[in-house]
Amino acid sequence: MRIRKFKMNESGLNRFFGPLEAKIMDILWNDVEMTIKDVQQVLDQEKLTNFNTVMTVMNRLVDKGILQKRTEGRSSLYKPVLSREEFLNTQSKEMTNELMDEFGNVVVSHMLDALEDVDDDLVAMLEKKIKELKKDT
Repeated sequence: MRIRKFKMNESGLNRFFGPLEAKIMDILWNDVEMTIKDVQQVLDQEKLTNFNTVMTVMNRLVDKGILQKRTEGRSSLYKPVLSREEFLNTQSKEMTNELMDEFGNVVVSHMLDALEDVDDDLVAMLEKKIKELKKDT
């Protein structure tokens, strides 16, 4: 699954999703499986949301491969294809690969510059990864 639009001026899940999509994903990542009505009721606690709107957005997320849908009796149950951690890991890896393809070494330099207050564990992980890369070449 590949998110086609990454929004630099947003934060959190809104970088990958529209506002309602992000709220729905946040709800579903905190539960096992839910119906559209269940999700709508959680959304309604913050702001009243039309059932058909929630249904449309959730079914679009199914079409995009973000949610999976299964039928149980007369109800459809929805759940994320990936956990929040798996999703964010996949998306950040894809973005990094795209940046490397387009901008090369300058990206690595900027990423290292961004690590001003880095903890020792991260430095150790980077050193280990560099050693592994050197062995492979």
